[in-house]
Amino acid sequence: MKPVAASWSIPPRGVPVRTPMHPGRLLARTCLAPLGLSQSEAARVLGLSRRRLHELVHGQRAMSPDTAIRCARQFGIDAGFWLAHQAAWDSFHAWKRLCSGSVTPSVSH
Repeated sequence: MKPVAASWSIPPRGVPVRTPMHPGRLLARTCLAPLGLSQSEAARVLGLSRRRLHELVHGQRAMSPDTAIRCARQFGIDAGFWLAHQAAWDSFHAWKRLCSGSVTPSVSH
């Protein structure tokens, strides 16, 4: 199969065109705020350290499968939802790094 020449100005299929919301910020907006939970309270009910939840909510930590499952059990939102948002975040930022030239694209044969 021949590699297809592609423009780095347009994201490949499956990569968001706009910056997606970090899953931690989404967690804060869709679960913590509506329930009136502080980060400390949410960390306790999720069985996470306050630091881990703080870093997640502030986009400094990824939504791990473990955390996604904890959120699914506690808030009733499918773990796949959280992981899909993390994948969107990761793929968008990987594409941006490729566009900026900080990562050299490779072609495998």
